Amino acid sequence: MRQNGTAGGTGGPSGIDCRFSSMTGYFAHSPKNGIAAQTYAAHIRGVLLLARRYAKEAGSYLVKDDMKFLRLIENVAAFHDLGKLDEENQKVLSGELSASVLPLNHVDAGAAYWLQDQHFSALTAAVIQAHHRGFPDFTAEQNKGDFIFRDAAIARLVDSKLSVYDDLHQRLIHDPICFTNCDEISSDRSVFLRMLLSCVVDADHTDTSHHYTKNQSKDEQIQLQPDKRLKQVNQYIEQLKKTSDAGERNRLRELMYVACRDSLVFAKISSCDSPVGTGKTLAILAHLLVLAQKRGLRRIFVIQPFTHVIEQTVETYREILTLPGENPEEVVAELHHRADFENENIRHLTALWQAPIVVTTAVAFFETLASDSPAALRRLHELPGSAIFVDESHAALPAALLPMAWKWMKVLANEWNCYWVLASGSLSRFWTIKAIAGDQLNFEVPEIVDANLRKQLAIYERQRVVYRYDPKAKSTAELVEWISSVPGPRLVIMNTIDSAAFLAHQLAKTCGRTKVEHLSKSLKSEDREATLRKVRLRLENKADCDWTLVATSCIEAGVDLSFRIGFHELSSLASLLQIAGRINREGLLERAEVWTFTIAEDGMLKQNPGLKQAGEVLKHYFEKGQVISPELTTQAIADEIALYGLNSKYKNILTNETLQNFVSVERDFKVIESNTNVALVDKEWVSKLSGGDLNWHELQKVSVEISKYKLNHFKISKIIDDLYYWNLGYDDFLGYMAGVIKQKEAQTEFKNLK
Repeated sequence: MRQNGTAGGTGGPSGIDCRFSSMTGYFAHSPKNGIAAQTYAAHIRGVLLLARRYAKEAGSYLVKDDMKFLRLIENVAAFHDLGKLDEENQKVLSGELSASVLPLNHVDAGAAYWLQDQHFSALTAAVIQAHHRGFPDFTAEQNKGDFIFRDAAIARLVDSKLSVYDDLHQRLIHDPICFTNCDEISSDRSVFLRMLLSCVVDADHTDTSHHYTKNQSKDEQIQLQPDKRLKQVNQYIEQLKKTSDAGERNRLRELMYVACRDSLVFAKISSCDSPVGTGKTLAILAHLLVLAQKRGLRRIFVIQPFTHVIEQTVETYREILTLPGENPEEVVAELHHRADFENENIRHLTALWQAPIVVTTAVAFFETLASDSPAALRRLHELPGSAIFVDESHAALPAALLPMAWKWMKVLANEWNCYWVLASGSLSRFWTIKAIAGDQLNFEVPEIVDANLRKQLAIYERQRVVYRYDPKAKSTAELVEWISSVPGPRLVIMNTIDSAAFLAHQLAKTCGRTKVEHLSKSLKSEDREATLRKVRLRLENKADCDWTLVATSCIEAGVDLSFRIGFHELSSLASLLQIAGRINREGLLERAEVWTFTIAEDGMLKQNPGLKQAGEVLKHYFEKGQVISPELTTQAIADEIALYGLNSKYKNILTNETLQNFVSVERDFKVIESNTNVALVDKEWVSKLSGGDLNWHELQKVSVEISKYKLNHFKISKIIDDLYYWNLGYDDFLGYMAGVIKQKEAQTEFKNLK
């Protein structure tokens, strides 16, 4: 319902003008830590300047509605803080009074302004309302009737003062903004709204941080320069050829690189099903650089399923892609967990997508697309006009989330000029499954590698490993005995962080610490990197055979490691195929074994309920003697959906996205069901944070993600917002699970004493 009013008038309720005119200035942010208050005029002009820039950058890739996109952003930027001009708010903002929150919700006035008949724009009002708290569910918002996109508790009070706010605003800003008829758009409405909010929030946060000297200037962003970086990749590959051994695997890798780099692709989404160990990470990078040059793309995203894979990829990319005089960390951004914070004091820790090459996880990437949070959406406007490589795409998302993700992929490709490559050694062509793609089964997703080369690669892959299955559920003691009895080096993959850490702990107690390594997200980034370096050195030492690496699925994809034998706790077919890629990787052994097993829950061995259905499908294939191969991957997803269907919650995501029910979409689109928070594990870094000496690059290296259940169960203290300090104990072998295991063992001993 449109609101009536008299915006633009100079009058107002008796006495208000007098109080306003007696003030010496009007402020948007209060004085803090010795820094003067920021004036309202300076902030609005600063946000307008930045928002226009972001809108033009992102909007240049928008196929339709580009001018409406710019105008709507100008509308929001100009009036987003209109309510701060209220006399009670000014007392706090000027520093006259001290308060943790403003007396009057300052967001409501801007929304009210754009809901008036004379310049009605519901989209502008919606984004203004959302710029601090995020988008609501629009279905619920519509049920508010006359108070849609308004704060009903203060709406009438704000309406009575609106003309005064408007008059002050016009006198302070001198930048007449009143663009109407911008609400009718042909682009996907939900993605369009998120992009609008992204530009404005980033401008708002950036201008504010500049004022308080937390400098995040974007004036000198490094450009992609795909031609120059491609030249360096080519040179790197030529050097590899000179130092590599002659052999079938390396010959195929060379063919793979050339095929990807020189592929003539005209589609907006393509695929690559190259087996593991064929060098697709660099081959597809070269392909993306060529496409970026041809299509005028500004950024490359590499989406990987697991954190440690990012670390290996980033190390290689920085070595190859950094041009003379550049800072490698600014060329290739390494984003582990989302680390999004609303609190103004730690906003500078928010990880943004500003580098020319961004390497991040599927969780961080896709949950950003699903978000209604301003802190998370702040980075989204950097995505249009990008090449996006979803590496090991089979592991990126659970099947239930693929319908929504597929829609976003098509929207970003068709409307925002993004180019996608979906790649995996066990590629699932989910877009050919009706339950996922719906009625659009004819969407073209061509291969970037020709059929003949793919056939050669597949033949080599089938000669490398043999798959075995042991149906008897095994206890911890049985697993330790079985694993340690076979020649190594051995790789064991468990389905939960708890199980991996506990099994590693028990192997160390039974066989000795030198006989076991452990890798999972219970370790902070720098310790995962150190563990990987140690594992590589041990694998290079052919005399060092009697040891085991126990890991979670984080080791499945994208890591160039090769073990003699593999053990895989029953989960998905795609997971098994990826683990096989870490066994006999160079084909030096004749058909090495990969065993699949199940666990008997005892002590801290825990099954992962999220993998039960996919595991049942794989178990069925073993029981009926099905030949395990990458060709089965798409069928496995189709079989899982046929047997178990798609949970109604996930079916509703598409409906809620269409209805702009943003809260519901964010709530239900969870790549990993267990909610986690970021936790520091070193007290020294807690002190640095409180002193403002910790940036988001450092935060990623010295923190871990821990489930909210564990944080609550162990009563872990919160530092600020959703950032915690883990005080139960941490070591570089088991990570934060060292503290959990110590607690559990102490509880067991206490029970035994009783």
